[in-house]
Amino acid sequence: MSSIKTFDVSFAGGVAIEAHIGKHTVRTDQSTDEGGQDSGPSPFGLLMASVATCAGVYAVRFCENRDIAIQGMKLRALCEFTDKPFHMDRMTLELTLPDGFPEKYKGAILRAMDLCAVKKNIIDPPEFDTVLAER
Repeated sequence: MSSIKTFDVSFAGGVAIEAHIGKHTVRTDQSTDEGGQDSGPSPFGLLMASVATCAGVYAVRFCENRDIAIQGMKLRALCEFTDKPFHMDRMTLELTLPDGFPEKYKGAILRAMDLCAVKKNIIDPPEFDTVLAER
């Protein structure tokens, strides 16, 4: 059984675009070098942030389920690019564990982060269709 979730996208002026997802509005824009006002992350920046924040949620949930404090835990995303415009070759998620993190869970928290649904959708991509709406 499949389900369909929809959201609307609006044009906010210039190359600023807003996605209205539930009660939230996510604004993207281009840098001033790319002709925008830099009023939000670029769509590509948002893609990179989506992967990293998703993995972060999995790390937090892992710790919550084991009553491990997350104070001091940090996550950094390192993105490597080729000469092709907007083509990322590799993303490395670098997790700094909080003090006192149990040794026995070090591999397990990394495996948990690898379950990130955003990353899985990139690895096994959906089909994309672009169509004109009927008026």
